[in-house]
Amino acid sequence: MNISALLTSAGINIGLCAVLLCLYSVLRKQPGNATVYFGRRLAQMHNPNLNTCNLERFVPSASWILKAWESSEADILSISGLDAVVFLRLLVFSIRIFSIAAVVCMFAVLPLNYYGQEMVHVVIPSESLDVFTIDNVKEESRWLWVHCLALYIISFSACILLYFEYKSIAKMRLAHITQSPPNPSHFTVLVRSVPATAERSFSESVKYFFTNYHVSSYLSHQMVYRTGKVQKLLNDVEKLYKSLVNMKTDPWDQKCRPSRIRCGVCGGSSSSFIYSNELQETRNPSFDLPESIIIREKECPAAFVFFKTRYAAIVATQVLQSPNPMSWVTDLAPEPHDVKWSNLCIPYRQLWIRRIATLLVAIVFMVLFLIPVTFVQGLSQLEQLQQIFPFLKHILKKKLMNQLVTGYLPSVVLLLFLYSVPPTMMLFSALEGCTSRSGKKMSACCKVLYFTIWNVFFVNVLSGSVISQLNVISSPKGIPTQLAKAVPRQATFFTTYVLTSGWASLASEIMQPCALICSLFNRLILRSRDDPNLIPTLPYHTEIPKVLLFGLLGFTCSILAPLILPFLLVYFLLAYIVYRNQILNVYITKYETGGQIWPVVHNTTVFSLVLTQVIALGVFSIKKSPIASGFTIPLLILTLLFNEYCRQRFLPIFKSISAQDLIEMDREDEQQGRMEEIHLQLMSAYTRTPADSRELCLRQGAKSEDGSSSLSTESTGLLPIVLGGLSITRIQRVFTWLSMIITLQERSTLR
Repeated sequence: MNISALLTSAGINIGLCAVLLCLYSVLRKQPGNATVYFGRRLAQMHNPNLNTCNLERFVPSASWILKAWESSEADILSISGLDAVVFLRLLVFSIRIFSIAAVVCMFAVLPLNYYGQEMVHVVIPSESLDVFTIDNVKEESRWLWVHCLALYIISFSACILLYFEYKSIAKMRLAHITQSPPNPSHFTVLVRSVPATAERSFSESVKYFFTNYHVSSYLSHQMVYRTGKVQKLLNDVEKLYKSLVNMKTDPWDQKCRPSRIRCGVCGGSSSSFIYSNELQETRNPSFDLPESIIIREKECPAAFVFFKTRYAAIVATQVLQSPNPMSWVTDLAPEPHDVKWSNLCIPYRQLWIRRIATLLVAIVFMVLFLIPVTFVQGLSQLEQLQQIFPFLKHILKKKLMNQLVTGYLPSVVLLLFLYSVPPTMMLFSALEGCTSRSGKKMSACCKVLYFTIWNVFFVNVLSGSVISQLNVISSPKGIPTQLAKAVPRQATFFTTYVLTSGWASLASEIMQPCALICSLFNRLILRSRDDPNLIPTLPYHTEIPKVLLFGLLGFTCSILAPLILPFLLVYFLLAYIVYRNQILNVYITKYETGGQIWPVVHNTTVFSLVLTQVIALGVFSIKKSPIASGFTIPLLILTLLFNEYCRQRFLPIFKSISAQDLIEMDREDEQQGRMEEIHLQLMSAYTRTPADSRELCLRQGAKSEDGSSSLSTESTGLLPIVLGGLSITRIQRVFTWLSMIITLQERSTLR
């Protein structure tokens, strides 16, 4: 690939980003798109004012960039929590380290690579990108010490920045734990694999065990039930009820009332229905569901056990409860809104089988993914591609087609295949049996990270093409040498991959095309409102692996092919602005892990540094520079020692909570007299349906100001009456009738 092909790819992506960003700056101003681009803010606003109708709405502007930049870290912490701050800290760290690397390598390493051979250079647009890599430096060159010095500067700078980031985030995590309001999860232990006995039920066994062995600290417990189809149907009732509550007037509908069709931009319609009253949630005490009807549940061998103090709860999780490690298994419970309820009833003895099975399936998926990856590499091998497909010879002779195929098409094809990876890994993580939603997303994040590093970096580097080879690694001892030979050759592909998967994906992220299309479909085709409850969360399991992969590419190519560094730096700067905007306006925080993703970030970054040093060692060996090779070995040892120090110093803070902090928090609550109130809150903290759904079923539609009923009492009272003793099939029919009632009421109002 030459410079002109790279510039073609860069031009396409720059143009695409500019168009999408300008389009976003216009679409975000339209009231009809508020649920797409301001979902988080609308969730916190009771009466949003979106009735602006002026020419400024249709003029692109950069005001959103200034607003995203001006917000402080304290604002992000209060709005979206510590996880969002940690993610932005990752971007800040990347900007800092690659700014240093870009300055050092672009002004010191790149000229040495370009003039490394005694050759006549052509015009730069027609120059091959290989002359900008370390491959162009001749063997036994006396200038290779500059590459070694640059490697030292980058490695030491990265370690220093990592240390201060780890220290700062660990301090923020401690403050998050100690200064936040009392968290029910700190007093609660999730107990699984409760032994079954003929004399007692699971609930009686839990009470007997903990009153016998934790009598001074045990408070109460709550069993986990398997509810089956009834629970699913009651959840459907809850969704239907929410759809009724949300049938209110859209403030921007009034602006477009005279029109006959929807304008599509501001969201108005002549047929928009209006309720002058606001639905109120009232409870009719005359209806009550028999316990035998709703609670047709089966006890699971799992329970939430509540303790009087935080210290007692954490001790119960650290101590083996019985001589059999497979029974009475205790873990600190997730936060109530973070619990993955469907996985609590999975037998504990099955979990290790599930983990092994998902690991094997994930490995098979990674192996099968070799086919599209090696095919992508075949696209960059024009000579072999023409041999296999002779009809492409005439097409590829055209300069523009040649530049598109070599500079743009491979990274686009690989990006399209990679879109299937995150949902697949989320499915694998769900099958593992994680007890929390955050744990499932964390597991998926690690799987996606390993997958992308292996398939995007190692397979692209070592496989060559599907046409030539699939087995490259013949001996483990030759891996550094093979990496040293292959990485500079694949640096051009990685550069175009950064442009396609980096710049273009950020423009797509801020545009939210899927959410925008769904919103337009609901408003223009289905003639219904967007559901305000469907506010997305930040997809950490897709974005963190992508940022870490780009960091790996930046480190490994820094001294080998430094031309990638400016493109990476632009990506990290743009990502910082885009994700700050998304965190402030779009994404909502449903659960918090307290920054537990940072150890993964730290370990991946250290792995990238070590891999860079190993590849550099192989390059210096190939170039026959014993001095540079000798100085690289101590750097490798120092990096591993630094990682071990951080693991001993900071990692335990992210794994558990210290006894000192727990006891001080307990004492503070006791001194202020809040402990009794906390104990009362624990009784209902982990209470989930059927109680909640049953209370929902008892609610009636509110009456309007003129005495008419927005939703008839018969339609809402129908469910509690019919549920008594009916079969699942008949209950499903009731739900169908209720849905038809809602649809008919909407149509009658529209008329």
